[in-house]
Amino acid sequence: MSKNRRDFLKKSVAIGAGSAVLPLSAFTGNSVKAKVVRVGFVGTGSRGYNLIRQLLRIDGVEIPAIGDINIDNLKRTEQLIAENRNTIPDKYSRSETDFKRLCQRKDLDIVITATPWEGHTPVCIAAMEAGKDVASEVPIAVSEEECWQLVETSKRTGKFCTMLENVSYMKHVMTLSKMIHKGMFGEILHAQVGYQHDIRPRRFNDATLDHYNKTGLPHWRIRQHEKRQGNLYPTHSLGSAALWMDINRGDRFSYLVSMETPSKGLNLYASREYGENHPLARRKYAHGDINTTLIKTGLGRTITLYHDVASYRPVDLVMRVQGTEGIYSSSHGVYIHGRSRTHEEWDNFGNAPYVKDNLPKLWKEQGMNAVGPDHDDCDYLTIYRLVDAIKHGRQPDMDVYDAVTWSVVNELTERSVQQGSMPVKFPDFTDGAWENRTIDNSIFIQ
Repeated sequence: MSKNRRDFLKKSVAIGAGSAVLPLSAFTGNSVKAKVVRVGFVGTGSRGYNLIRQLLRIDGVEIPAIGDINIDNLKRTEQLIAENRNTIPDKYSRSETDFKRLCQRKDLDIVITATPWEGHTPVCIAAMEAGKDVASEVPIAVSEEECWQLVETSKRTGKFCTMLENVSYMKHVMTLSKMIHKGMFGEILHAQVGYQHDIRPRRFNDATLDHYNKTGLPHWRIRQHEKRQGNLYPTHSLGSAALWMDINRGDRFSYLVSMETPSKGLNLYASREYGENHPLARRKYAHGDINTTLIKTGLGRTITLYHDVASYRPVDLVMRVQGTEGIYSSSHGVYIHGRSRTHEEWDNFGNAPYVKDNLPKLWKEQGMNAVGPDHDDCDYLTIYRLVDAIKHGRQPDMDVYDAVTWSVVNELTERSVQQGSMPVKFPDFTDGAWENRTIDNSIFIQ
């Protein structure tokens, strides 16, 4: 973002806030407790449909409005809501910007968006401008400028803007966070995390081929690989590492370097599915198969971040964290000096007694409801905590600064790759307040 653009945004916020930028402590969510939470939902495809299904599991949630340009998605979601609430939601599908009309409704407490990535920031901005709190699927933005727009709009309007980062609510992730903040691993020095998931079977299937035959365009997520480099989907495991290291709450991401392999996997898969002469097999993809990024924090700690969605492999949200007193590895287990049996063996993370003693409070209270296929368990807890925040008038567990700090990695890694893996600095979205922030996200350490 240019200096002039940045200065303009600062001045705009100062004017809108009555001569001063709102402090970080101003984001407290709704000031009045709500018995019923009324949700407007934008984007009702497979991801949106699942999140709505989780919303409908929670008492006191109404969904009076849904929006999508895909009529089939709207009809399927309308039926789901009707079956669970015996009401018919109003539908918004006139155009790709009809979400603005939805956001203007007076009967909504929050707007949630699960559109394709490039739609997240526009929906969030429109909702906050209309006086609504907002939550977005990941990533919340695809550029640094969008990140700044979200921060400044949230400051000016006083509405919270959060991201539905579900991995942070996984049982083992929250357990590990609790153990880290109790000091069981000593001083944390390094984390290794990543999103490694072969998405090609979902993006090159009959529906994808049908869509291509009608439009001449691949699935929207595949189109990102045609024009972008870097880590396109950074927030899942990185968000967990950020919470472990108290990023924006005593430490910050300082800079990164990023590099990636050549692009092979998408062409290979499409050629095997559709034939080597099919247009989808012959398209050029800018994005390399595997992106590797190194991040340095202000306190000198390091993170290795992976992105690999075009290789033959099982799903692996690789997680490893090393402290001065021990180590956790999602592949091997856990070792803590003075607690483990021997420094030559790993303890099973699920069975070690000192791990069992650190089951998070949220899982003790809601674990029986967080059961389902795939990642339904953490999806439910993500939605439950969002609704609970609105009902009790508090700030969500993760705020706009978390959302943009994790999402901006998208553009920063692209810059580094294109500059021959040169270091790229992180913007400080908190304007220096990260050193002494007091925002409460204690659910991840209880």
